Amino acid sequence: MRVEFYGLVFETPLVTFHIWSPWRAAALEHRLFEVVRNLPRVETETLADEIRARVTDPKVFRAALHAIARVLKGWQEEADPGSERRGWRWLLEGDTDADGYDHNGEPASLWGIVRVSLERGGPGEPDKGEDIDLEGFGLRIWGNQERA
Repeated sequence: MRVEFYGLVFETPLVTFHIWSPWRAAALEHRLFEVVRNLPRVETETLADEIRARVTDPKVFRAALHAIARVLKGWQEEADPGSERRGWRWLLEGDTDADGYDHNGEPASLWGIVRVSLERGGPGEPDKGEDIDLEGFGLRIWGNQERA
């Protein structure tokens, strides 16, 4: 399937959304995963320490990105307007060796996690910024399994 991720286009057999260590994940990470899990034609798989949502349709992937953005925009609007600003962005990462495998010996993939930013401070106070990586929630854009 061909998926577009904010202007980047990938040919992939599968995209999975993950929530790792659900018992330790933040409420925002659970909300992000639940909007993906509740989309039509999404298959979920529960393992001992993670839950995966498998997406094999580009329209469902696009709907998942829109649903995640809506949750994050709602989270931004929950900020106290006088003393707090919130923002978010996707971080993409991947690693591979010369043979096309990552550090776990799996075929190379592209991983995405969400980083949220909090800026606090009232009038006359210096801004205090903080970036937090939501490491309990992420997505994996799989590489071509036949070539790996």
